Amino acid sequence: MENINGGVTAAQGFQAAGVYAGIKKKRKDMAIVYSTVPAIGAGTFTTNVVKAAPVKWDIKVTKESKFVQAVVLNSGVANACTGIEGDINNEKMAKAVADALNIPTNAVYTASTGVIGKQMPIDVIQEGAKLLAAELKDGNEAGTLAAEAIMTTDTYSKECAVSFMVDGKEVIIGGMAKGSGMIHPNMATMLGVVTTDLAISKELLQEALSADVKRSFNMVSVDRDTSTNDSLLLLANGLAGNKIIKEKNADYDNFCKALNIVTTDLSKKMAADGEGATKLFEVTVVGAGTKEEAVTLSKSIITSSLVKTAVFGNDANWGRILCAMGYSGVNFDPDQVDLYVESADGNLKIVENGVATDYSEELATKILSGKEVKAKADLKAGNETATAWGCDLSYDYVKINADYRS
Repeated sequence: MENINGGVTAAQGFQAAGVYAGIKKKRKDMAIVYSTVPAIGAGTFTTNVVKAAPVKWDIKVTKESKFVQAVVLNSGVANACTGIEGDINNEKMAKAVADALNIPTNAVYTASTGVIGKQMPIDVIQEGAKLLAAELKDGNEAGTLAAEAIMTTDTYSKECAVSFMVDGKEVIIGGMAKGSGMIHPNMATMLGVVTTDLAISKELLQEALSADVKRSFNMVSVDRDTSTNDSLLLLANGLAGNKIIKEKNADYDNFCKALNIVTTDLSKKMAADGEGATKLFEVTVVGAGTKEEAVTLSKSIITSSLVKTAVFGNDANWGRILCAMGYSGVNFDPDQVDLYVESADGNLKIVENGVATDYSEELATKILSGKEVKAKADLKAGNETATAWGCDLSYDYVKINADYRS
């Protein structure tokens, strides 16, 4: 299993494009991912009761369509809270792509991101679909253009690809994602597209994705706001030529491992690129009695505003970590907890059995000044562990979101 260059176009038979259609001001704002042959699709979506039009469309496509062949995405307008007109416009966007590619409308996934409540400029979107179809290309550059076109407040595009072997055949899985703010998903991410040339049954593809997000995108939080548009879409076109995976076996396990490498990488990139963030913040809880407890505790720490501001200030204010654990709803013994902080500048135990060690504040500050900071909490109550990813909370988060619509 090997990390390789690329994203959604790394696997055989996938093309992509990213263009400026005119939704935003002089910045790429529409993207497409296309399989040259019919593919099977799987998806996970926002748990927010308020669901954008593309989310409702994609849920239906995932459940009912025999195959999918394209994903069209736009940035600048979320098409959420737009009523019947929004639903109609979303279908028009899918149909415009379908017509341009000569495929069925229900074989097109849609995804949108941007301001909630605005109607889509459907004429611009329809013309953009034609532009995208004309610009479709193979290769990593095309994948990168697509990844750039779905950015909103992201400061960089996010891609990952992995090569692995199944049934003696090389299989590739690659993906792209966007997300910087309004990120606290209970299913997936802001927007993500993952592609693979693996041959696998639709049922197992969906099962693998649904299980994977619990360990990857579900463990990311920037600001505790779950979006109306969260969608993670997975397409498999079978061009690797392996014997189709129809049961859980070693090949299935290998695929799940590769999928998790891609989704974890994209998750960490989103967390590191949180709005206004200056560092990636990773929290691992070990020694928990149950997996659920470990997950709950790690997410409680990662989402605490006071912990996030302490990380921003390079302040080893460990009391805030124990406090966040204490209100998580998990029953544990605080007098058994050990806490550690770590970065490229070292590893330091700052709490042992619930009280401070004789640690160096100077070293703690140096460690917390790193671009990637880790905290570990050991409950010493069991064997379960979980890791969550987030970022610090800076002045710029407020600035970005106070001016978002302007």
